[in-house]
Amino acid sequence: MAESSTRILVPIGDSSTLRNTVAHAVREGLAGGPGQAGTIHFVYPIRWRPVEGTQAVPEDAQELLERVAVWAREDLEDVDGTVEVVTDTVGADRYLFSPDDYATVLQHYAAENDLDRVILDPEYVPTGGAPMLAPLKTALSGDVLTVEEAPVTRPAQRTPLPSRATLSKTGIVFGSAYGFYLLIAGSLSQFNLLTGALAAGLVAAVFGSIAVTGRQSITTLLARLGRMATYVPYLLWEIFKANLTVAYIILHPRLPIDPGMQRFEAAVWDDMSVTTLANSITLTPGTLTVDVRHDSLFVHSLNQSARDGLASGDLERAVRYVFWGPSGRELKSPVSRGAIETFTPNFEEEPDQSPRADGGKLLTAGERK
Repeated sequence: MAESSTRILVPIGDSSTLRNTVAHAVREGLAGGPGQAGTIHFVYPIRWRPVEGTQAVPEDAQELLERVAVWAREDLEDVDGTVEVVTDTVGADRYLFSPDDYATVLQHYAAENDLDRVILDPEYVPTGGAPMLAPLKTALSGDVLTVEEAPVTRPAQRTPLPSRATLSKTGIVFGSAYGFYLLIAGSLSQFNLLTGALAAGLVAAVFGSIAVTGRQSITTLLARLGRMATYVPYLLWEIFKANLTVAYIILHPRLPIDPGMQRFEAAVWDDMSVTTLANSITLTPGTLTVDVRHDSLFVHSLNQSARDGLASGDLERAVRYVFWGPSGRELKSPVSRGAIETFTPNFEEEPDQSPRADGGKLLTAGERK
């Protein structure tokens, strides 16, 4: 494969080096010389899988793709040569979690569009958290694709003046830590107010830049807190009802339990909403979130009524309401979406012969005996 290939794939995400990466990709697209048209595909991997009733492409992704297209046109205005610029998204039909997940969808896209070279932004952080460029580069590399990092200057990690986004994140962490401290302290004495402020300030200084990812809107945060205030009584009511059911099972002479494990592909797509749903399921007696693996919650249930409650999707819709407002409740139940499967451990088969690496297999509701 020629190093000068001008059929280029550039995965993009909002970063401080994205503008320079776009300029470098355009220069590489023109490297074929006069008379040889280059092609550059700027692709935004979508972290979550849309379901019916949700927007296929998030607004921030669309805005970023449009911005990249404008930058590319600006870089092409005063040069001789032809480069076709394409903007697109990938991953909307599946969950993207690990570097291998991102590499898979990018490799498929490259194969479908006859692209053989990948240029990576050095500050590309598709997960919104810790950088994973090195493992992504390793996962993408192979006999088909040439993978390289754009030779652009990385920004300094510390800036003299904090940005508005940094101040917003620090303020959110400080307020949350301060409020939690005062709640645990149980009083608003001068000592608690002072020590709470010091403790919250230390937490915000150390964890402010990593505890909250992405750009935060105070208006959105306050709206979510308001909806969370209505969610907590709902969750307490569900816990109360589930307690009665579990008490009935325990007191019944025949102990009518019917334990089972299910894989639940929940329609929630960021760390906080997944954590809220997983913990809410665990707090409700009769159900326990055993594991969160890539795109799924693995839930152990005590009886059929607990499974029916999970299948109805009421708790899932309530969590979606907290994070995405009233439109989040406009969602089909997990059963209607085919998002729940019964997980049956299979200990008799050898691990290398099992459909799953962990020795289990998935059965649909119709296949369960």
